[in-house]
Amino acid sequence: MTAFRNFGIVVLAFCFALQISAQNLVKYVKPIIGTERMGHTYPGATVPYGMVQLSPETDTQSYELNGKYNPDVYKYCAGYQYEDKTIVGFSHTHFSGTGHSDLGDFLIMPEVGTLMLNPGTADKPRSGYRSAFSHSTEISEANYYKVKLDDPNVVAEMTTTTRVGFHQYTFPKSDQSHIILDLMAGIYNYPEKNVRTYLHVINDTLVVGYRETNGWARTRTLYFAMVFSKPFIHFGYKNFSPRTTYGGFWGQFNRTPDFPEITGKQIRAYFDFNTEENEKIKIKFALSPVSMDGALNNLRTETPRWDFDEVKNNGQQQWEKELSKIIIKSDNKDDLENFYTSMYHAMINPTIYMDVDGSYRGLDQNNHQADGFINYTTFSLWDTHRALHPLFNIIDPKRNADMVRSMLAHFDQSPEHMLPVWSNSANENWCMSGYHSVSVIADAIIKGNATNVDADKALNACITTARHRDYAGIGYYMDMNYIPDEKNGVSVSSTLEYAYDDWCIAQLAKKLNRTEIYNEFKKRSENYKNVYDSVSGFMHPKLADGSFRKNFDPFTTINQGFIEGNAWNYTLYVPHDPATLIKMMGGDKRFIIYVDSLFSYNLPDKYFAETEDITRDGIIGNYVHGNEPSHHVAYLYDWTNKPWKTQEKIRMILKRMYKPTPDGLGGNDDTGQMSAWYIFSTLGFYPVAPGSNQYAIGSPAINNATIQLQNGKTFVIDVKNQSDKNVFIQKILLNGKELKSFFITHEDIMNGGVLTFYMSAKHS
Repeated sequence: MTAFRNFGIVVLAFCFALQISAQNLVKYVKPIIGTERMGHTYPGATVPYGMVQLSPETDTQSYELNGKYNPDVYKYCAGYQYEDKTIVGFSHTHFSGTGHSDLGDFLIMPEVGTLMLNPGTADKPRSGYRSAFSHSTEISEANYYKVKLDDPNVVAEMTTTTRVGFHQYTFPKSDQSHIILDLMAGIYNYPEKNVRTYLHVINDTLVVGYRETNGWARTRTLYFAMVFSKPFIHFGYKNFSPRTTYGGFWGQFNRTPDFPEITGKQIRAYFDFNTEENEKIKIKFALSPVSMDGALNNLRTETPRWDFDEVKNNGQQQWEKELSKIIIKSDNKDDLENFYTSMYHAMINPTIYMDVDGSYRGLDQNNHQADGFINYTTFSLWDTHRALHPLFNIIDPKRNADMVRSMLAHFDQSPEHMLPVWSNSANENWCMSGYHSVSVIADAIIKGNATNVDADKALNACITTARHRDYAGIGYYMDMNYIPDEKNGVSVSSTLEYAYDDWCIAQLAKKLNRTEIYNEFKKRSENYKNVYDSVSGFMHPKLADGSFRKNFDPFTTINQGFIEGNAWNYTLYVPHDPATLIKMMGGDKRFIIYVDSLFSYNLPDKYFAETEDITRDGIIGNYVHGNEPSHHVAYLYDWTNKPWKTQEKIRMILKRMYKPTPDGLGGNDDTGQMSAWYIFSTLGFYPVAPGSNQYAIGSPAINNATIQLQNGKTFVIDVKNQSDKNVFIQKILLNGKELKSFFITHEDIMNGGVLTFYMSAKHS
């Protein structure tokens, strides 16, 4: 996803039944986390699209080391590493499967014995409040996490609502039991990241406060309200900030234990208890993007009682409802495990970003009221425009329409007057290339799924964003019809991505009868042709004088004009016009040889050794599945005279890149994009060019699937003679009528009916 991203290995869920119904899907989703350096997803508790994503942190690493970027921090994009042996606490906000990070807010850790207010180290956990743990005591389900913390002998359990994290800690008998609230901890942390933290102890069970940080999101403020099930005896804190030049006249107070107001940049607080054997201390911890009062209202509204199991069960019922939108049958246990884990991962992000009363913090740092929609954040659009949002357009179009309205609210509040690129928590992070929100917006409106959106206003926002001359080479792109290599380090991939986005704008303009705009952006959408070099046979960095750069290696991923990929993969990035691309590259025969070679060439490690975002785990030959720009590639055979090669390649990718093991995903999940690819491809079709109503046919990897549509209809996929060997399609029937091509439309799906595949071990 991000320019700093690696192929985090995301763990898949474990499902043990071969055929499952809508009443028991959730018990088969047991997300745990991968091995080695790839802890970019977390095993904690969350409800679908929840603001709170409560998870253990297994270590702390600073983003900075000796004044430079610390590569080890990359392992902790989600805070959790499967190979680690200790836990430092449980924090309330996380990104799922990203390769750059932030968050990790409000870390809580139970402790027993002598109070220590430092996390200690992994090799000496008892030098601080961290604890050893064993995976044998971990239980991770949808909206539930449990683990035994060996050193304090405390069992930790957690569950959530949308805005509240619910902790339950079972203590031993002790007159030295503590709850630590670490306001310093964070993911991708560094000493200056905290701008301000504040904590107000209202009474012996209720605490409120906030944290303001300057990280990936440079002006992020998050408020909290925390309530204990049992009064604490004493409380206190330690301020780890350097002494400030001026501190006012607060020295007149004895600000030692039990002082009710705490503020500073680097604070850890503690709360003391006496506990009996197996006594449970519960904590409800609510978040708000708006205010402490908002957090308190969220807490009281969503968790009015102290019933942990009720909250857990309610959250799991929410997951049951979401997972039940697609019911599959398969003879292969692994396929079921992979599919419902992918469904789970696809419904974690984007995240709800507003209080229960509809108030939220906007990009202008003012508070706003969501009028008739739910406001969302965590838009990793370079990734998710490809398949995740198109998936929502089938199984949850109303929710996706709210996401579109959230993007338009972002535009209205943006000081730069742009739609989101990579946005989170009332901030634009400007990460990655393209302006792919236009793809999401156009796709939703064209498919008729954004009836609550002012379509002309949306188009105008797309146009304004695409004409923003001083952003990421757009001015050069507009004036020269490509971005010169000297002017931008990712000149080729940005030219290609802008061309696709411009095609989306043209399609939306066409739907709205905006002919002048259609003509402008249709012409711009052909700019991909200007970076294709017929001599080298690749998309190729082009200089300002019109010549192609001489020093060029199509295998290398660094300093070749591309972002997170090489020329071999990016040359195929023309999702909106495959037919013309095939002609440019010499027609069917030469094009097929090219794509075949992409899959068969063994790319040596030296070509991606210097990157964080590409590792061997996500590569098949020279095809980089673990990076999103290649996700449509296997489907391009459908535009040639050998569509059976799409069927062959898709089934091969499904088996090699997705497995129900701790290291089972060949790349970061990227807030659901890798999982959305799996869902579509398992069902047998894929949106090569969102903004079009067309889906390319692949090779279904299940016996049967029923998609529950929001309009009350169902779309059934029935696969005859399905097996690991029978990957080739002999015939396709749509409602009993044979298809004459390897494409279906969005209308075919939304009208309901049955798509029947007849499979064979031999291609036609």
